[in-house]
Amino acid sequence: MAVKTILGLEIHVELLTKTKMFCGCKNSFGDAPNTNVCDVCLGFPGALPRPNKKAVEYAIAAGYAMDCSITKRYKMDRKKYFYPDLVKGYQITQAEYPLCTDGYIEIETEAGKKKVRIERIHIEEDTGKAIHNENGDTLMDYNRSGVPLIEIVTRPDMETAEEARAFLQSLKARLEYLGISDVKMEEGSLRCDVNINVVDRGTDTRTKITEVKNLNSFRAVGRAIEAEEVRHREMLKTGELGRKETRRWDDASGQTIRMRTKEEGNDYRYSVEGDLPWANLPQSLLDEVKENLPEMPHVKKDRLMKEYGIGEYDADKLTLSKELADAYEELMKETKNGEVAANWMLGDVSRHINAMEIKISELPFTMKQLADLLQLLEDKTIHQNGAKKVLRSMFETGKEPKSLVDELGLAQITDTGALDKIVDEVLAANPDSITAIKNGKDRAIGFLVGQAMKASKGKGNPQTMRTLIEEKMKNL
Repeated sequence: MAVKTILGLEIHVELLTKTKMFCGCKNSFGDAPNTNVCDVCLGFPGALPRPNKKAVEYAIAAGYAMDCSITKRYKMDRKKYFYPDLVKGYQITQAEYPLCTDGYIEIETEAGKKKVRIERIHIEEDTGKAIHNENGDTLMDYNRSGVPLIEIVTRPDMETAEEARAFLQSLKARLEYLGISDVKMEEGSLRCDVNINVVDRGTDTRTKITEVKNLNSFRAVGRAIEAEEVRHREMLKTGELGRKETRRWDDASGQTIRMRTKEEGNDYRYSVEGDLPWANLPQSLLDEVKENLPEMPHVKKDRLMKEYGIGEYDADKLTLSKELADAYEELMKETKNGEVAANWMLGDVSRHINAMEIKISELPFTMKQLADLLQLLEDKTIHQNGAKKVLRSMFETGKEPKSLVDELGLAQITDTGALDKIVDEVLAANPDSITAIKNGKDRAIGFLVGQAMKASKGKGNPQTMRTLIEEKMKNL
């Protein structure tokens, strides 16, 4: 049976505005519960919403960044349902006329490039937050109620967890470059719902769509997709098509758990938001937003490859983070070898940043200092392992690389006579290795190089040591 997985995503993104969507309350994460609230976001009778212009501009920017068409005349709607986190009994959102439509993001797959279509991007307000304590009580924090959101809805164009992750990484990068959201999944400012089912290619028999709600990490998205894919394929094998339902991801068990079924479509009783008039977006506003768009990561990726001669893989990894890409370009103002610079930024520098849990902006040294370290390596003042030790000390102390080389005694021995003597002593002390090399066991050369490096206290150049050993072996 040839089975295809069908995936679509719904992504909720909190916008990085100073105030909420329809009132002047502060939009701030982590403040004391119920301190950033007012009569509007608490849904008091008679309170009137006032739209946040900056939130609308941010939503338009997101649309342009994803090649969407922008709806110049739009309205807001009321989506009615009862839940404790929805104080008004309805959510102000967009139903019929989303602000942005018909866009796409191109991702890399095993089969090559693939366009994932975006059906719509609409603006709405967030709900409050339910907090469940150890006593079994549910407490409500309405600081988040009314925070501006955009919801990004894709077409069901993805087929694997890898494609979904690639799409989300690209989407997150674009939002970060735009500066319209902090895209912190751990804080809930980027949340993802997955819609998934499978189809038998031969008979076109399909399982019912499952919606997996509120996934807050790329890892959770991938694991939930893989678990649901297995469950749906098993259903298809047994001839069971399942029910259209909403499920949640349980990370501990590695399974989804049913929340509710959807035998019929939810009756949200959408209606026009009577307290907000139809809005007409002037062309001048659209032009201003479009003109001020920053360079997008996929555009920057192509430019880095052309300007600095780096490969597609390195360019892709660098541009997934705006901070990392900007730091790389700053580094390239001080050095010439783009490939070496990329290797260090993506390798040892990123590893230390992750281990220390700091941002690139919090580095204790400058890109000029990092360039100086790479120059010491190129000049053979130090070897690769020495450079790694210096970098580690730069993270710890912020000192200049040259002073750390002297302080740690890592300068390479450049006196060929001294290296020649070390190699002679190592060969004399290891006759068994010489015999092994003569018998074709070339790995013994590596052992001798290691012994020579040890004898030089790490100050010899490994390649120079190898060359000397190989030359001397010819005469033994």
